[in-house]
Amino acid sequence: MEYKLTFTAWRDRIRAGKYSGLKCKDCGTITFPPRMVCSECGSVNLDIVDVSGKGKIVTFTTCYAVPTGYSGPFVVAMADLVEGGRVMGDVLDVDPNKVGLELIGKNVQLGYKEFAGDYMTGGDTRLALTLKIIS
Repeated sequence: MEYKLTFTAWRDRIRAGKYSGLKCKDCGTITFPPRMVCSECGSVNLDIVDVSGKGKIVTFTTCYAVPTGYSGPFVVAMADLVEGGRVMGDVLDVDPNKVGLELIGKNVQLGYKEFAGDYMTGGDTRLALTLKIIS
């Protein structure tokens, strides 16, 4: 079995400003980020589709244990995308020392940032998804 959308292709599409997931031909579910099989029914009968990257925050946490390349603390949230799928990303422009439950339900736009790779990634750069509050 081959990936319909490999991580490398997915990352390259993000760098080109496209947020792509997989739409199941059997049940219609959109899986984002892409996986080998449909997140709902397990089918491999999938098509690549672009999504808007718009969503709504459903939960979040403040990270105090900071990985290489980050400064902290910082806020990470999980958001349900409008088209379907769930994504996790760093929330931009939020004070981690003042954030509260008012963050849940905020509308966000998906984005990304890149920074230098490290001994864990083995690459020149890493890509991290971001969430910008739009309302």
